[in-house]
Amino acid sequence: MTSMPRTVPLPLLDQSPLDDSPKEECGVIAVWNHPEAVHLGYLGLFALQHRGQEAAGLAASSNEKINSQRGQGLVSDVLTPDRLKLLDNYYNKDKSSHPQNRGVIGHTRYSTAGGSGIENIQPLVETMFDGPIAIAHNGNLINADTWKHELSKRGQIFHTTSDTEVMIHLLASPDQRNTPDPTAAMLRNLQGAFSLTLLFKDRIEAARDPWGFRPLVLGKLDDDSPVIASETVALDVMGATFIREIEPGEIVTLSDEGVSSRRFAAPATKLARCIFEHVYFANPASNVFGQNVLISRERFGSQLAIESPVDADIVMPMPDSGRSAANGFAHKSGIPYREGIVPNRYVGRTFIKPTQAERAAAVRLKLNVVAEIVKDKRIIIVDDSIVRGTTTREKMKQIRQAGASEIHIRISCPPITNPCYFGVDFATPDQLIAHNKSVEEIREFLGVDSLRFLSHEGMLSVMNNAESGYCTACFTGNYPVDPDRPLACEVSAKAQPPLFTDG
Repeated sequence: MTSMPRTVPLPLLDQSPLDDSPKEECGVIAVWNHPEAVHLGYLGLFALQHRGQEAAGLAASSNEKINSQRGQGLVSDVLTPDRLKLLDNYYNKDKSSHPQNRGVIGHTRYSTAGGSGIENIQPLVETMFDGPIAIAHNGNLINADTWKHELSKRGQIFHTTSDTEVMIHLLASPDQRNTPDPTAAMLRNLQGAFSLTLLFKDRIEAARDPWGFRPLVLGKLDDDSPVIASETVALDVMGATFIREIEPGEIVTLSDEGVSSRRFAAPATKLARCIFEHVYFANPASNVFGQNVLISRERFGSQLAIESPVDADIVMPMPDSGRSAANGFAHKSGIPYREGIVPNRYVGRTFIKPTQAERAAAVRLKLNVVAEIVKDKRIIIVDDSIVRGTTTREKMKQIRQAGASEIHIRISCPPITNPCYFGVDFATPDQLIAHNKSVEEIREFLGVDSLRFLSHEGMLSVMNNAESGYCTACFTGNYPVDPDRPLACEVSAKAQPPLFTDG
């Protein structure tokens, strides 16, 4: 593990004062050769909406061509019935004469690299000399700028500012095309986090980086059509059965020949699965890295109650992300669980006000305190994390005004002191409240009676197979990948036997 130099460019964070939480990354899905693939893809993306609310899209192949429907906004806003019908008609056209070689991939996005312009909406669709390709990517490539500079010198023109487009240019370059396995050769040139799907005219390929930063799972529908998704909750919604995780360093191919697998690299000696998937990002109903997310969060809360007990009258979650941890804390401590903060679900993320008074009003509109619950009570507030602290501070003021006699905050992860370079849009270091403040200074800033965070050791103690590796760099500053050193997988380029072949 090495500490990453601060010279690596970090995307700027433009957060609403109503939304002081970490930003999600992205979600991907894929369905091969099913008559309802477009509809199933839509359902899968809907289930992954929590992973990104900025943009969404589906791409479908048919008769050796690829078409797409993409746009900014939520899945339901972008993929309207009319647009879904257009894509479905395209996907199923000439079905009688060309019943095979048809696939769909999809993407729901929050930009962690490249900005939010419409040109960056995925799946990206391009045409290479041997046919069209579409790609959907969850993660962040830390060597994308280096490759853009090198490829631009070679005369290649970039149409987007997304790191994902680098993959297409690499795949189209003669260096990759002249190898026995162009996809594997391309992937070995990537540095950072990637769980991705690639749609070709005759197959879908899904791959996961050797460190396993982001989740990616394989499933099958009732007719044995294979599907890929970022989380198991999407498989559930699509009516698919979970088969297994895509292995770190693996490529899984979906085609008319069935499902096959090969490696482009050996798994990292120490995996770097993102612990924040369990702390915050993933859907509580999902099983991520072999462990149910809701159970993990309850365990975080239980461990927090063991490490940081306090006399109080009630335990309250900060909705919605603090609920599972608050349940665990209440159960372990024996203190009654009450919900005294009610969220307004009709206030959007883009509701930004310029003045301090208007920002405070916006917070009150987003989260309403029930005075009858908190008045004259000693309250424990449980939340999953604190990023900048501005929203939390305003909410604590409101709880004080409602008559709480004591406020004790308990956070179900350690302090976030470092930015993430692998697909989570944390703020720059100076915007992270824990980067330059002690726990006591944060407590004073928030205006509460006590503040405690779950310890790093306590967090890992509730994870299954923690010894195989989790990335906790946002808490420790120890990054698993150093951009100034070559990829470990570059020395593993020779062909390896497939993990399995299912004809």
